[in-house]
Amino acid sequence: MKKILTPVNTTFFIFCVATLLLPATTSGQQNKSTKQKQPVDYVNIFTGTSNARWMLGPYASVPYGMIQLGPDNQDAGWMSGYDYSIANVTGFSHLHAYNMAGLMIMPAVQDFTNTPGPATSPYRGAGAGFHSRIEKQTEKASPGYYSCFLYDAGCLAEMTASTHCGFHQYTFAKNEEARILLSLLFPTEMNARVSNGIIRKVNDSLVEGSVDINKDQYTLYFSIQFSKPFKSLNGWVGNKIQKDVAAISGDGNVGGFVNFDVHDKESIQLKVGLSLVDLAGARNNLATEMDGFGWNFTTARLAARNHWNDLLSKITVEGDEANKAKFYTNLYRSFSKQTWSDADGRYRDPKEIIQQLPANGKMYGGDAFWNSYWNYNFLLSTIAPDMMNNWVKTELELFDKTGWTSDGPTGLEHTGIMEVTHEIALMVAAYQKGIRNYDLDKFYKAIIHNAKEQGGRTEKSGTAGMEKLDYFTRLGYVPYEIERSSRTLDYAYTFYCTAQLALALGKPDDYVYCMKLSQNWKNQFHPKLKWQVPKDSMGNWEKNYDPFNGKNWIEGNGWQYTWYVPHDVPGLIEMMGKDLFNQRLEEGFKKAAKHNYTAYVFDRHQDSSFEYYVNHGNEENMQAAWLFSYSGKPWLTQLYTRKIMDAFYGMTPYKGWEGDEDEGQMSGWFVNTAMGFFEMTGGVEKDSKVMLTAPLFDKTTIWLDQEYHAGKKFEIITQNNSAKNIYIQSVTLNGKKIETPWISFSDITKGGQLVYVLGDKPNYTWGVK
Repeated sequence: MKKILTPVNTTFFIFCVATLLLPATTSGQQNKSTKQKQPVDYVNIFTGTSNARWMLGPYASVPYGMIQLGPDNQDAGWMSGYDYSIANVTGFSHLHAYNMAGLMIMPAVQDFTNTPGPATSPYRGAGAGFHSRIEKQTEKASPGYYSCFLYDAGCLAEMTASTHCGFHQYTFAKNEEARILLSLLFPTEMNARVSNGIIRKVNDSLVEGSVDINKDQYTLYFSIQFSKPFKSLNGWVGNKIQKDVAAISGDGNVGGFVNFDVHDKESIQLKVGLSLVDLAGARNNLATEMDGFGWNFTTARLAARNHWNDLLSKITVEGDEANKAKFYTNLYRSFSKQTWSDADGRYRDPKEIIQQLPANGKMYGGDAFWNSYWNYNFLLSTIAPDMMNNWVKTELELFDKTGWTSDGPTGLEHTGIMEVTHEIALMVAAYQKGIRNYDLDKFYKAIIHNAKEQGGRTEKSGTAGMEKLDYFTRLGYVPYEIERSSRTLDYAYTFYCTAQLALALGKPDDYVYCMKLSQNWKNQFHPKLKWQVPKDSMGNWEKNYDPFNGKNWIEGNGWQYTWYVPHDVPGLIEMMGKDLFNQRLEEGFKKAAKHNYTAYVFDRHQDSSFEYYVNHGNEENMQAAWLFSYSGKPWLTQLYTRKIMDAFYGMTPYKGWEGDEDEGQMSGWFVNTAMGFFEMTGGVEKDSKVMLTAPLFDKTTIWLDQEYHAGKKFEIITQNNSAKNIYIQSVTLNGKKIETPWISFSDITKGGQLVYVLGDKPNYTWGVK
């Protein structure tokens, strides 16, 4: 039996290795006395990781990387993955995207077992598994990097990543026999099912293989290079152990392990290339992205860090240090989507056909575009228009190959998740903001197709389009016994987006048709109750209506969805009446304060009533604070945007985002609002209105893109800025007074200077026009 390392054995080793590392703390910050902080140094990767979904953890990645490489420590099920409060690691897996997982790697020196064991079990005892306790004080992370000391495995684990590759480094504490486990089945949020798993020895430094996840969903291919020749490839299928073999294959619990003799302070390194296309793609990804580093882990880590710093540096903020950490942590999280095409531009379409993109082409994917237009559209268009353009190209490529765009191309599959088509908002916003490096004829065909053709299940993939479009166009709403009533509101908004594009491209018939349907939200607005109320197919209102019941709404209730008319807030105010509009909204914010503006109870079956008002913790209600700027009380927008930034957003592992962060959606809201900006309609009109609130910082500089915005800069300066001075007294744009609570998007991209004078009391005359 292997001897267990004790703190006496390991403490000196940990100290020696730690002193060799680049500065990295739990917030990724460097010593200010030795080096001026860069934006990347402010990011706290552990924020919110003790109460988060599979997608949010302290993972090593690059912006929009396929790889999110890092620790898992929970059992399978909802919100599994990583929890900061658990002091052990099951293993290090490579994919942490929505509904995607694959390939866990774990070093070990303890007695062999082929199961990870329960996440909360101690090391000693039967059934403990191969997971290892960690010495929590050694756990460190910064953008592009993660490390911890594995107490039971007796080694320091470090990892970094490129777009398609992971780079592992395991430094062992003493002379002994060690193994590296390669597990294809391990605990995930979506309880992934494994079949056709194969791990093959190519030579004594190279292992390759593949695994099918969830039957037809996707196949993951991998190529793994070792820095040191291993003694043998071994493995398991179920409970059957196989030793010194050429390959292991099977379904279910399939894994492999390689053995090494290691000496104290020796590092075993692995470079792992992944692909959803084929094995050749995994090999090429590895060669393209990792060969240049050789076996220099530090150089690879610095490359990932610099990649992040270049992106984060596109916005410079000056002011309170704690707020700067919160800002850059949120900006970092805003770029959590993925690139699913290979380095050579090949990808598998939803029909599982391998396709080839033109040079430098990329296919993006991730969690659903669900109301993300409030946050992504402005942020990407402003500081990363090339990514915005790539999103449009991704959607057009999917349309070309499948006949449909996608609201969330997870692994480049259609999912239909959240029952919306908000990719249309992103596409229209890109065009309206001058981001147009794509086929314009195909672009319009794709968008008008979504508006006129019945959605449904696609060939060999999931659903796309508006599945209940026939009801929406025939009855003017979606009956609640057919589907949830929130579809009426989402469809109405999407038709508004399409109408704006038709107007811009000179398509008058399509414009009139789509604008008319964009008003269908009114057909669910009860004339007496003044709430959005579900209707059945016979036109009857739901009886005994309770606006706090979520039964007929998607992840929300009737109170929250009543405000969800982003394209026609003036129309909503007119139908409700301004006084009632303000009275209800103010009451909602006052009562939501005790819950930090979120809802803590979520019934997945939506058949319960909870008295929750404003819910910033889910996407349908994130515009609420900005509605006051439409109803004549912009000072309340200034008050509640600041309260949400202070109360809802945290900076500890236990409090980050009080809800489902959804791959950067809530983070994007914070970034935009901290700069003082918000686009209610998602920026889909020509030269859209950008709403204003009091910025968080003394000075913010947006360094605009060279290709799309001529490399200009836009400065936001606040005078008399403080924690108490949150109310706008006056605003000037390039020396000219601004009396409206908005400016145009082009005012920003032209470059210039926006100056605020702030005070501790509202100015009841500013911004009421």
